[in-house]
Amino acid sequence: MDKKIVKLSSLALAITAALSSQALHAEEEIVVNEATLERIEVTARKTAESLQNVPVAVTSVSAEQLAENGITEVIEVQQFSPNTTLQRSRGTNSTLTAFIRGVGQEDPLWGYEPGVGIYIDDVYVARPQGAVLDILDVQRVEVLRGPQGTLYGKNTIGGAIKYVTRKMTGDAEFSLQGTYGSYQQTDFKIAGQYPLVDDKLYFGFALASLQRDGYGEFLKSALPGQDKENYNKDVLAGRLTLEYTPTDALFMRLNYDKTEDESNAKGGYRLLPSLLTDAPVPDSVYDSYTSMPTWNKVETEGLSFTLEYFINDDWTFKSVTASRESYSPTNIDFDNTDLRIFDVPAIYDDEQFSQEFQVNYDSDNLTLVSGLYYFKGDSCGLFDAILEEAFIDFGGLTREVSGCNNSESYAAYVQGSYNFTDKFSLTLGARYTQEEKQATVNNGVIFDSIYPQTGWYPGFERDEDLIEASIPTVLDDSEDWSRFTPRIGVEYQYDQDMMFFASYSQGFKSGTFNPRAQGPEPAVDPEVVDSYEIGVKSEWNNNLRVNLTAFYLDHKDRQFVTVLPGEDASDLNQRLGNIGTSTAKGLELELQYAATESLNLFGTLGLIDSSFEEVISYDEDGNQIDISDSYTVANTPDTTANVGFNYNLDTEIGAFVFNGNYYYRSEYDLTVTDSLLTQEGYGLLNFGLNWYGNEGNWTAGLHWKNVTDEQYLVGTYAFVTPTDDGGYLPGLGGDNTLIGYYGDPQTISLTVGYTF
Repeated sequence: MDKKIVKLSSLALAITAALSSQALHAEEEIVVNEATLERIEVTARKTAESLQNVPVAVTSVSAEQLAENGITEVIEVQQFSPNTTLQRSRGTNSTLTAFIRGVGQEDPLWGYEPGVGIYIDDVYVARPQGAVLDILDVQRVEVLRGPQGTLYGKNTIGGAIKYVTRKMTGDAEFSLQGTYGSYQQTDFKIAGQYPLVDDKLYFGFALASLQRDGYGEFLKSALPGQDKENYNKDVLAGRLTLEYTPTDALFMRLNYDKTEDESNAKGGYRLLPSLLTDAPVPDSVYDSYTSMPTWNKVETEGLSFTLEYFINDDWTFKSVTASRESYSPTNIDFDNTDLRIFDVPAIYDDEQFSQEFQVNYDSDNLTLVSGLYYFKGDSCGLFDAILEEAFIDFGGLTREVSGCNNSESYAAYVQGSYNFTDKFSLTLGARYTQEEKQATVNNGVIFDSIYPQTGWYPGFERDEDLIEASIPTVLDDSEDWSRFTPRIGVEYQYDQDMMFFASYSQGFKSGTFNPRAQGPEPAVDPEVVDSYEIGVKSEWNNNLRVNLTAFYLDHKDRQFVTVLPGEDASDLNQRLGNIGTSTAKGLELELQYAATESLNLFGTLGLIDSSFEEVISYDEDGNQIDISDSYTVANTPDTTANVGFNYNLDTEIGAFVFNGNYYYRSEYDLTVTDSLLTQEGYGLLNFGLNWYGNEGNWTAGLHWKNVTDEQYLVGTYAFVTPTDDGGYLPGLGGDNTLIGYYGDPQTISLTVGYTF
């Protein structure tokens, strides 16, 4: 891996040197090339800037790119950002698993904090449920790689994903769009805006109905009359916006969004034959078995108010007030059989409120972003681990766990860049965060099959008195932390088209309590990432963009669950502690080349070498030992790469845009411990053909994704113990529970749109 990085560094330096030589002789040679690159604007530093002027590793995918590549969900953006993993989580279609540079969070249970921050119009989305955002009325999606602890705060130690919705133009608009595709995909989108008061008050809306049959089905179910679709989609999403500009100096925006996802619970593929049933391993990786209801629901909604006041040419004041909530009852069949071997019905219930005030300054030599931030989040839930088959003689057994991890935090931050000369500038930033978390955990066992609500399972009635008597409160505690996270960077503007930069930054992920605690246990401290970057951003002859970043990060105090032996198979004795340290080093290369006025080529390459340096455990005698050899950094392939093209063709009947890309991910593990499940390297080939009518009203797009129909794992549940001879011992529930969840198969879709 080190040799790979050294070779790429040498190649990049050679390219830079050759291109620099060409630039030095530009006066002696007139280059005629009408093909130019488009300026890309980002808000990575909370102010609008050109991508090439931002000393941060950031990828921006515009609305036009999203549409022309047929990208309908935020997870597909991973193809365009090096060292990035954005996947649907395991049992649902709406829960996000996000990793950047080997940093993220695999377990979406309440109480666990994400390692990659998700933002909708500068509003932090605290929970991964419902974070697989559908592309609706979007202006661009930005991927910020590396810790963003100064400007964005906690839980951005891997980076941040920013979903930026479209601002209104002021004109009356109305558009319709319909999509029909594989597996009976039937999508409808409408969007529009209307000036209520010319040049001052505008109303906007967007609504989407997204439907698709399943890629597979539930072959066998213990419940009659259940919907057998597996990996289907049933989403209704909407957005309403009011924008008010009473004067040139004042702008206000009120935004409301809501999403209802009633897609079925997602059934996994049994990678090992069941020891307790005679059902064979399914022929299709999208087929499954279940003993649970197949329904599922994820409801999210948010309200935000943004105010911007341009005090004068240099000073700006901004306020962002927001609240969000989500509710998700879900059915997760861990064993994926028609027996209740290891079934987990669950409810996630989250609310959050945030307030941010910014005061920004921008002059010829100094740019300053400063602010105050407040966040309050209530994250609660309940799950029932039903192990009926293992305790059939007792009428079944359920371990119920419920509770909340509620947090409240205050922060103050400032970051400024000062130009000492026309070429040299210095960036300094710091954030101070004070956070308190309060947690309750209820945990106990009932010898019966228990569900979260009456009517959840046919004929089931929940006895709350029995629950209260049998499920004690085992943890009720609070803890507070404070953290200072700095950033320092230097930038050298070699000329107007080339900038070199280097930086050090720090970020932290919140401390927390164990949401599965079986008794009193202390909170774990925050995780901390120290990151070092050097890079260059350059453009050549206005038609070649070369951005290269090298990084090293040190990830300390990683929060891990240690599974301790219990008295019997019903014990989920998991203790949470700061027991791990990992490091990562790598390179990220992004290229864009306007070969002609009609042909654009692009490519990205991400290389990373990540590993655990220490994982603390104890032997049978209580002596401390290091077990890092059995740990790997999950969801992090050594290599991610993407190459593609766009070709524009003007004709008498309109403009055509042909595009295609090939996205590659090398081998990666899906579990942190023991490499229980590994996805071999694979590539996705995609093609698209887009048409724009001469009058500017009609558009159409034909998109062919995963042309070669690759099958690739994106998630797993692994409850087995590997043996020395390559076999497995059964885990919780007494069965071979090694389950795989897969990415989308080959699909073809046709989209037609009309704008009035």
